[in-house]
Amino acid sequence: MQRVDEMIAGLDKVLRVMTGVVSALRENPALKVVDNTLNETERHHSAGLMRVNHVGEVCAQALYDSQRHFAKNEALKTQFAQAAREEEDHLAWTAERLRELNSRPSILNPLWYGGAYLLGAAAAKAGDAHSLGFVVETERQVEAHLASHLKSLPAHDEKSRAIVEQMRIDEVEHGAAAKSLGAAEMPLPLRKAMQLAAKVMTRTAYYL
Repeated sequence: MQRVDEMIAGLDKVLRVMTGVVSALRENPALKVVDNTLNETERHHSAGLMRVNHVGEVCAQALYDSQRHFAKNEALKTQFAQAAREEEDHLAWTAERLRELNSRPSILNPLWYGGAYLLGAAAAKAGDAHSLGFVVETERQVEAHLASHLKSLPAHDEKSRAIVEQMRIDEVEHGAAAKSLGAAEMPLPLRKAMQLAAKVMTRTAYYL
């Protein structure tokens, strides 16, 4: 029965992650920020960027869950679980902002989640050092991606900007934590492949 309960709980979390029905432990950084009026073009652009960020958090949940499941020591399991919990705040914040912008999460979230879970499992199976290296490189690329969003968001969309900035800070911390645990450097071809995959995902999720 315990195994069945765990499977049900796991399925419930997957469904909540993909639909954005999650709750944050930390206060939304945009809670007390004025929601300035955006024209239709600006609203559409902000929504597209926040949908991309929401997809990134869907993928983060899949990655951390699979890496935690296949990790070979308890310290790593704890680290991945803690990072996933903090990333769930991001998931809740971006979902809330999408609703405020009268938009929705990506209709391809099941695809993004499944692909990310397989990548996380493959990284974990390669060994703890390589799994941590995958985290470091992922967070490095995500931080750069969020920094680009801060430049691209409409100048007066302060609510989206507050969320993205806090996400960026958290991603830097997650990458540093993984590095301190003994992450191995990822080979250049794999880093380039990750960049290419991320580019495909972000361009698709902006619209879908």
